[in-house]
Amino acid sequence: MSAVGLTYEIAAGRVLAPFFGTSLLTWTTVIATVLGGFSLGSALGGMVAERPRDEALRRVRGALITTAVLMTVSPAVLSVLHSWGARGTGGMVLCVIVVFFPASVFITLPSPLLAKLAIEARPGHEGSSLGFVMAAGSIGAIFGSILSGFVALPLIGATATFAACGMLALLCLPFLRGGAANSRGVTIAAAGFVAFAGLAGTPACEFESGQSCLDVDQRGAQVRLFSDGVLQAAELKTAAAEGTGDLALSYTSWLWSRLDTDLGPAPEVLFVGGGGYTLPTQLLASRPEARAIAVEIDPLVTDVVRAHLPRAAAMIARTGYDAAAPSDATEGRLGIVHADGRTYLNATEARFDAAVMDAFSSGSVPAHLVTLETFERLRQIVDGPVYVNLIDGPDGPLARGVHAILTELYPEVQVVLGSLGASGRGNILLAASEAPLPRLQSLPEGYGPTQISEARAFTDDRGWVGHR
Repeated sequence: MSAVGLTYEIAAGRVLAPFFGTSLLTWTTVIATVLGGFSLGSALGGMVAERPRDEALRRVRGALITTAVLMTVSPAVLSVLHSWGARGTGGMVLCVIVVFFPASVFITLPSPLLAKLAIEARPGHEGSSLGFVMAAGSIGAIFGSILSGFVALPLIGATATFAACGMLALLCLPFLRGGAANSRGVTIAAAGFVAFAGLAGTPACEFESGQSCLDVDQRGAQVRLFSDGVLQAAELKTAAAEGTGDLALSYTSWLWSRLDTDLGPAPEVLFVGGGGYTLPTQLLASRPEARAIAVEIDPLVTDVVRAHLPRAAAMIARTGYDAAAPSDATEGRLGIVHADGRTYLNATEARFDAAVMDAFSSGSVPAHLVTLETFERLRQIVDGPVYVNLIDGPDGPLARGVHAILTELYPEVQVVLGSLGASGRGNILLAASEAPLPRLQSLPEGYGPTQISEARAFTDDRGWVGHR
């Protein structure tokens, strides 16, 4: 049962991402809520364990059946609450408590009775019996953590993982022998419901791995790639069909204008965050002597781009290679590295003429990629300008922290702000350089220079915690 509980906890963080993103705040809320449920379940289970054996066993069986149903319906309930208007940090906290707290209570309720039965089975060895029960719980938790992160979520997705948790809870019922059994019809109905939900339930997204939840929208004039419900990349269908260099998203237009203005005919450019491979494709298509390294943490993103974004897929097919494999260093010009951006920066010995920091986890940049230490390392290996894409409000806390880093390290920093969305946030684009950068003659529609207030620079020790 501890394995089921930990699998459920990790799956909760994963399924929450398309609705509220992934950040320190979301994971803190999930962990605190689930642990709170475990605590209450243990307390209630202790009172159940003190009741007559037959009654206690019956109630524990009922708790497991309830657990199975609650875990299975968790994604659907989350979706309903979000559709009813749950937004922001307050909405996220409410959803986590309503959706994940009840099942966390019921999955832990049987534990005190099982501990009591183990102690009664070995009179005179109460201490070791309790120790074995606690050790078994810890081992189960370890197994559940590994199972969810390395197997269940990458292979079957979040919706099926919740159903699998429910089925595992039901499979515990035969091991609770003795006492009056619960209605067989109720158990069979619950098992049927869990199985049906696991097989017929709507997946959280079209393509899912342990790191990404991706959807592709091919309606209209663009092919758009969404990650955790946030637009990550897009291609104009006409650009792919006619081989033109038109870019679909305004922020990529600004970044490309900077690259095109600032770099020579044969630059070596590092892209941290592959996304739709839009900018590497544009660079290599316009500069035949250019080379690029794209660092993308999730191979699934690259696979989806190959299958659904024609222009980027053609560039990858024509000139892409595995830059992490020394033996694969060919005539290719687009090196692809499937690794965390910070890990790559720490390990690489390559040098670059420019770098583009455009990595996102849900709707925000990963905290460890916007620290002073990260940009100090970039300055060591990048001889030219560094470009950064953020999503934040005007003069927001993320923009202020990153701006403070760049102004500490570079004498030249330019900032522009794009149009704001319904959340009050938009793309904030920064360019930093040792040498003066020319002002762009024109900006994408809705973009303009903006002022950023002074703030404390993010560090590895005190960094970005996520949008509130």
